[in-house]
Amino acid sequence: MKKQQRFYYVYLLLIVLAGVVFYVSSPDHSVPVSEISGPKLSVHFLDVGQADCILITAPNGKTMMIDAGNNGDADVILDYLRSLDVDTIDVMVGTHPHEDHIGGMDAVIQAMNVDRIVMPKVSTNTKTFYDVLKAVRDKGLKVNTAKAGMSIPLDPDLQIQILSPKRERYESLNDYSVVIRLTYRQVSFMLMGDLETLGETELLESNDQLQADILKVGHHGSSSSTSARFLKAVAPQYGVISVGAGNRYGHPNPKVLERLEKVCQVLRTDRDGHIIIETDGENIAVRKMKE
Repeated sequence: MKKQQRFYYVYLLLIVLAGVVFYVSSPDHSVPVSEISGPKLSVHFLDVGQADCILITAPNGKTMMIDAGNNGDADVILDYLRSLDVDTIDVMVGTHPHEDHIGGMDAVIQAMNVDRIVMPKVSTNTKTFYDVLKAVRDKGLKVNTAKAGMSIPLDPDLQIQILSPKRERYESLNDYSVVIRLTYRQVSFMLMGDLETLGETELLESNDQLQADILKVGHHGSSSSTSARFLKAVAPQYGVISVGAGNRYGHPNPKVLERLEKVCQVLRTDRDGHIIIETDGENIAVRKMKE
């Protein structure tokens, strides 16, 4: 074999090996919805405008809600729950006491059977916050304080770990955000609330497992969150942004959006409507429900 031919075959072999390495290090679990079989985890990112609301239905049928939109979003949320024949929320999490995260919580608590409430130990002097506390009291419930290191029992096959808040006092309410890493077999979600740079840095400096297949992007895609270093640690396949169309904050920030688009597929409630991600613990299917 001539020297030039040997060089050509070696070059081809290197290209093939590089492709294999890339495939192994960058798994793509996405499949059509029809291929999700057996017990499944469904995570619904509701389109509630410039706000957050996530509904989780576990393989065993139990439910968990993380945030509940603005005050005016209660009807949208309740109609969505009823469309799924959901009448019980086994665990309700308010990530932090901003109106765009807990605005509809009082209405959901009043209308649904709610078993457990989880929120960070921080208060704010707003009618929205007091309405939530009144609904909790009227239902004979109590607020369980969210702390890093806690686990939330919902389904034996799910790991629901609270990674943040890591301390008792922060300057910004956003940094009190309850951050949850949800794992079903081989598939993980990182649900960030409105966590900002300080909280992300604390996560990076911890021993927490941060890699996840799906990242609920912090703070509606604001420049205050989703640093390049944090995004590298999570290395998601999908990034979900809960955001309102034409919002006055300019969310998502163009630089954050560019950063995300380089590493993952970006899903946005303002463009895609309700976003439903289902997994059997190995494969991932995405449904968009834009009206």
